[in-house]
Amino acid sequence: MCIDYRELNKVTVKNRYPLPRIDDLFDQLQGASWFSKIDLRSGYHQLKVREEDIPKTAFRTRYGHYEFLGMSFGLTNAPAAFMDLMNRVCRPMLDRSVIVFIDNILIYSKNEADHACHLREVLETLRKEKLYAKFSKCDFWLHEVQFLGHVVNADGIHVDPTKIQAVMKWSPPKTPTEVRSFLGLAGYYRRFIQDFAKIASSLTKLTKKNTKFVWGDEQEKPFQELKTRLTQAPVLTLPDGPDDLVVYSDASYVGLGCVLMQRGKVIAYASRQLKVHEVNYPVHDLELAAVVFALKIWRHYLYGVKCTIYTDHKSLKYFFTQKELNMRQRRWMELLKDYDCEILYHPGKANVVADALCRKEEQLPIRVKAMKIVVNSDLVNQIKAAQTEALKEENWKRDRIKGLAHQLEEDSRGLKTRWGRVWILPTCPLKTALLEESHKSRYSIHPGGTKMYRDLRVNYWWPGMKRDIVKYVKKCLTCAQVKAEHQKPYGKLQPLEIPMWKWEHITMDLITKLPKTRNGYDTIWVIVDRLSKSAHFIPIKETYSSKKMAEMC
Repeated sequence: MCIDYRELNKVTVKNRYPLPRIDDLFDQLQGASWFSKIDLRSGYHQLKVREEDIPKTAFRTRYGHYEFLGMSFGLTNAPAAFMDLMNRVCRPMLDRSVIVFIDNILIYSKNEADHACHLREVLETLRKEKLYAKFSKCDFWLHEVQFLGHVVNADGIHVDPTKIQAVMKWSPPKTPTEVRSFLGLAGYYRRFIQDFAKIASSLTKLTKKNTKFVWGDEQEKPFQELKTRLTQAPVLTLPDGPDDLVVYSDASYVGLGCVLMQRGKVIAYASRQLKVHEVNYPVHDLELAAVVFALKIWRHYLYGVKCTIYTDHKSLKYFFTQKELNMRQRRWMELLKDYDCEILYHPGKANVVADALCRKEEQLPIRVKAMKIVVNSDLVNQIKAAQTEALKEENWKRDRIKGLAHQLEEDSRGLKTRWGRVWILPTCPLKTALLEESHKSRYSIHPGGTKMYRDLRVNYWWPGMKRDIVKYVKKCLTCAQVKAEHQKPYGKLQPLEIPMWKWEHITMDLITKLPKTRNGYDTIWVIVDRLSKSAHFIPIKETYSSKKMAEMC
């Protein structure tokens, strides 16, 4: 149960206790191969509320007035207070054998014997502090564990398959709020996706204020690409000490991207879109901004250790010896001096990152889209027979082809053609068969009128062909039931003509259910002239019939 404490939260002094970064927590797992996971039962409720603060948690229901003795969900300081409690309880084991994130505890060890000792130590501590776990949510003695939306094992960090299924089933968003929800879930795994910011740039634009929401191919392509990238996400290795760290950075006028590697294995990806003022940067400053972005976001990895940064902008190789720098470059120079890094050049075509990832991804099969319709001899014979019958002089008047008969040509198959296309008699049943085949067959899959006309006009012709095709498509029941409308339907109301004289056209309305007057009137009859907008208000009774009202006029 969660109470709406928004008003209480507004006047509460915020607890600034820091929550740990999830990336930092996973970095501690290097070399671990045994895992156990403990989830506390209704964790917040196990922390008692100070006696003088208990009335502040009060709430009312139809069953009466209640106050929380234990900490309630929904309070603004609940996560920070509980995180502080768990860190104090587990302090001797933190960064050694235990990871704590609010009410989730992960015990990790390098071998089975150590894991038994670590697990016993944690359970004894929880019993001592009277903190209780929910057994159904606990897992023990695992080689692979799901924790905080990731799957962790001895090889590294994986994307949680259950979370990916939610992304893969996500239908195209229809509102900016749905776009934000999708980017929030997909962005949680952005460290697994190279150039996440560049791919998602067209989707991010839809979330801005005063931006018209338009979903087209430009948005659908990155939407599907993000879903594909997540299903093919590589296994990210955990850093093994501070040695041999390498950063690859790149920049474009869409965004900045970089990757952190160690001994040829990917540790993390990072990317972001350009800010408004950064679009005006020259190429040199953009490439340097990518280097600065990498150093800032991975400061906890790179600060105080020797690292190498590769860029495809050759002039950055001489940045530290460059004599003339603008003010922006000078600021960045001061930041770079805090790091023991070396900037080297590598050509853009030498994509080391792609080479490293190709060992983790399977090559997608090549999809070939093909369609071939063969006109069999039976159809040719039926067309030829229908043409021969129609071209008899006694049938010219019936089929209205007298002026057309002399304009037809004959091809190698003996069929009559016009402009190189087979002539189909408008009144012939074959026309209906052709329309049905080109619209409802498994090769065509119900195309629209324009697409169907373009396909048929390659080989066939008859007078009024496009009109007949459009009319046929409009009558298709399947299209009417399944296909979405691409334009607003015509409204049922049409504007009325402007009258030429006063009181030539009038409109009427009734205002009913009014308090009765002394004379018993409870309704106002409103009559308005459509030309001058002059109005008459006549008091009447709601029981008046139309005949009575007509007599009053």
